[in-house]
Amino acid sequence: MLLEVNGLTTKYGSISALRDVSLSVGAGEVVGLIGPNGAGKTTLLGSIAGLLSPSDGSVEFEGNSVTGHAPDKMLKAGLALVPEHRRIFVDLTVAENLRIGGVTVPKSDRAGLLDEMAELFPVLRDKWDTPAGFLSGGEAQQLAIARALMSRPTLLMMDEPSLGLAPVLVDVVFDLIEHLRDQGRTLLVVEQNATRMLEVADRAYVLRSGSVVAEGSGADLRSRSDLFDTFVGGAE
Repeated sequence: MLLEVNGLTTKYGSISALRDVSLSVGAGEVVGLIGPNGAGKTTLLGSIAGLLSPSDGSVEFEGNSVTGHAPDKMLKAGLALVPEHRRIFVDLTVAENLRIGGVTVPKSDRAGLLDEMAELFPVLRDKWDTPAGFLSGGEAQQLAIARALMSRPTLLMMDEPSLGLAPVLVDVVFDLIEHLRDQGRTLLVVEQNATRMLEVADRAYVLRSGSVVAEGSGADLRSRSDLFDTFVGGAE
């Protein structure tokens, strides 16, 4: 497996936001993380990416222990995170945001990566010199994903990529996830739109109150109507 998380527990003070969470992601897989608000999904991504320090358990990436490694070290190792709310640099242009995303790759490769992002995200190509603060929500989300891809990650993690977007832009995000999957990229995606996520995921995990309560293929979990009522909630 490319990513192995075993028995991960992460606390905020005395409160356990994650409790003994284990999961795996294989090379070329799209794995979803679904569950209600407050389930611990964002905490899990942060614990993997080095933004939070687990109190117990382990994270292995490409066979190496990376538990508690700093975010910059994780990025250099090949793990990139598209955070919730995007966190792009609004005063910088689209192109400048992308160049920042490529600082971990050799300079000789960056021009080619910029060309690749222009082809993959034509809406950004048309706004190359536009300050990111002037982008729409959907454009900003695409920029956040493109910026992460500029690091040429082995594993791309996304936290709520469709959050707050209009339905037509939600379609754009999921079309992009499918495209990246078809390219053979490896994705771990937290998503509130459970139904759509399970349509594109090879496998998924359901979190509830900081613990994994169900796991399986996207098709299997999608067929379990009881799962949504009990653990995810009809609106999720």
